[in-house]
Amino acid sequence: MVTTTYRVASVQAEPVWLDAAGTLEKTLELIAEAADAGAKLIAFPEVWFPGYPFFLWLDAVANQMPMVARYHRSSLATDGPEMLAIRAAARSHEIAVVLGFSERDRGTLYISQTAIGADGDILFHRRKLKPTHVERSLFGEGDGSDLVVVDTDLGRLGALSCAEHLQPLSKFALYAQHEQLHVASWPCFSMYRNIAHALSPEANMAATATYALEGGCFVIASTQVISDAGVALFAPRDEQKVMLPAGGGFSRVYGPDGAQLSEDLPEDQEGLIYAEIDLDMIAIAKNAFDPAGHYSRGDVTRLLLDPRRRSVVVRPGSTEAAGPYFPELGD
Repeated sequence: MVTTTYRVASVQAEPVWLDAAGTLEKTLELIAEAADAGAKLIAFPEVWFPGYPFFLWLDAVANQMPMVARYHRSSLATDGPEMLAIRAAARSHEIAVVLGFSERDRGTLYISQTAIGADGDILFHRRKLKPTHVERSLFGEGDGSDLVVVDTDLGRLGALSCAEHLQPLSKFALYAQHEQLHVASWPCFSMYRNIAHALSPEANMAATATYALEGGCFVIASTQVISDAGVALFAPRDEQKVMLPAGGGFSRVYGPDGAQLSEDLPEDQEGLIYAEIDLDMIAIAKNAFDPAGHYSRGDVTRLLLDPRRRSVVVRPGSTEAAGPYFPELGD
């Protein structure tokens, strides 16, 4: 049975950069805090583990190699102890979790999101279809199986990462699955402030609000924060510091009419953003606009979606490629 009114929490915080153990401790604290405040779901930023790789934007590729090794080592495996601990925390606190993280799958990293139910079970796992700009030098690509919306006790849930919210066809693929609750995982909006407007919080929060309005769904947007210590890690030189000032937190929750439902925190402040969800608002919003329903024209424009999982090896008799492995949680 779907719960139609409930509270959600969006994270606005700084990870423990390139430190899986430290970030796990902070993650478990945030899950407990959100649950104690009555939230039924908590959403984390893009690559919360092990933090956004700002070094990709701030230095030459040749100078990035030591950071690449550290980043790979501190990324998470889906069957690793960190994921098991987060799933156990979700079950213990009876709260759903949508986690953004750098997924380590042997020699390849992916920008991934895993949705975990309040019982600790996996609701879905997805990978960013196309890493953005210089991210392509570090991360692999997802496929059509990663455009997924699933039924949950809180409604139909989906998620995208960062600039996927500027991909019209990917967005429509989720709208057409009648998404009700959407998690928008973003990095920190500190980099290139006043230099590249396309990367600004103003531009990307406008895209997030537009997603809520277009899709007629609730959107939980979660962002990272970077402190002076974080800046010193990624930008040791003065010319780099200009490109990466401290701050960058802009977590928010939007309703299906595009209105902001949450109160802002200062961009350099860590905390949880809360909002109340009422799924009945969706019917009112979609009475005006339903791009996959009464406001569509399938006879004029249609989306071709291939939801098959891609594999580099095809075995005779196999109909579906295997996805990432999540072990049983156990008692």
